[in-house]
Amino acid sequence: MMIEIFASLFERDLKKLKAEIELYQQEDKIWHTQKNITNAAGNLCLHLIGNLNTFIGAELGKTGFVRNRDQEFSAKNIPRETLLAQIEDTINMVAKTLRGMTDEEMNKDYPQNVLGYKMTTAYFLTHLATHLTYHLGQINYHRRLLDV
Repeated sequence: MMIEIFASLFERDLKKLKAEIELYQQEDKIWHTQKNITNAAGNLCLHLIGNLNTFIGAELGKTGFVRNRDQEFSAKNIPRETLLAQIEDTINMVAKTLRGMTDEEMNKDYPQNVLGYKMTTAYFLTHLATHLTYHLGQINYHRRLLDV
């Protein structure tokens, strides 16, 4: 049951991420920053894709994904269609990985000490889900503020 909850929440919020990127009236505004808004929506999108592909895909799903975190924040002007395809790939990877796990695996310690202390995989997935929604809110605000 826990697995299905995580899978559905990640799918819901990644689809919302996709919708937010699609809603930009002007594609170039995805990469716009202004004053104290230092992270463009495109960079936050890349960050979320990299984060989930690292901690769910590479670690739990053994996908072989190799993260370039610096590039998540330095890349610019990647076409919207590329971002949308990467989000879709991430949706599929998360669903496949999580639905391939057992409740027993959810209750085991997450293999990496990411936050500086031991935690179960379920705890860390909760952290990843809240991290996703945090940045999703930033992207929504960015779009409504700067896509004018």
